[in-house]
Amino acid sequence: MLLEKMTFGEIQAALAEGRHDVVVPCGAVEQHGRHLPLDVDAVHADRLAQEVAGRLGTALVAPTIRVGVSPHHMAFPGTISLRPETFEAVCSDYCRSLAAHGFRTILCFSAHGGNFAPLAEMEQRLDDLVGPDCRVLVFADLLGLVRVWRSCVEDGGGDPDHVGGHADVAESSVYAHLRPGDVRTDQLARGYRGPVDDAVLERLFTGGIGALSDTGVMGDPHGFSEAIGALCVQRVADVIAGHFTERMALGDT
Repeated sequence: MLLEKMTFGEIQAALAEGRHDVVVPCGAVEQHGRHLPLDVDAVHADRLAQEVAGRLGTALVAPTIRVGVSPHHMAFPGTISLRPETFEAVCSDYCRSLAAHGFRTILCFSAHGGNFAPLAEMEQRLDDLVGPDCRVLVFADLLGLVRVWRSCVEDGGGDPDHVGGHADVAESSVYAHLRPGDVRTDQLARGYRGPVDDAVLERLFTGGIGALSDTGVMGDPHGFSEAIGALCVQRVADVIAGHFTERMALGDT
C-alpha cells in the first residue's frame, strides 16, 4: 500500500491490476503546546492515509508531505513553515510525477488545519496540471472535522467543550493512540476555549495562534485518552474516504 515501501516492479504490477488511485497525505511540523511533539500532524496524516486507502480498497499511499503551511505557529520555537506557493509547488510535483506513472485519481487531504485553505485553492490548478487522463480531488472541510472530533470526544466519555481544534483533548487523544507514552502529561495546559467558527479561524490564520492562546493550544487537552483517539482516527477516516468515494462515483473533477 505504501509507495515508498514498494519496488518499482510492485508498483508497476499494481497499476497493471487497475490500482490507479493514490492518496497524498499532508501534515505539518509545528508546535502543539508544551505537551505534544512537533510531528503530531505528520504522524496523524501517515495513519489517516492508510485508513482512507484501506476503505477505498484500490488506492496506494504516497509519502506524506510532512511540512506544511504554518506561519500562524511561527511564534513558537521549532515550527517549520512553507509558503503557500512552496507548498503548492511540492503538491504540483507530486501530482505531476504520479500522473506520469499512470495513476488516474490523486486524492489529497491534510491532517493540519493550515493546509486546508491552500489545498482547496489549488485544487483546480492541480487538476489542470495532470491533464485529461487524471484528476485531482481534495478534501478540505476543516470545520466538519472539528465537529467529528466533538462527537468522538462526547461518545468517548470526554467533554466536547474541550475541543478547539489544536492540541486539544481530541488531538492529544489521537497522538496518545498513535504514539503511546509520548504525551507530556505533566505539561497539559488549556488554551482558547471559545467557539470555533469561520471568524475564529480567520483570526487564527491571519493573526497567529498567539492572538487567541498564549499556550499554543486551541481547546483543552485534559481528559484525553487513547480510546477517544482511536475513535477520532476511525471516524475522520470514514469522513474523508466517504468524500472521495462520493466524488469519484460522480466523476467529479
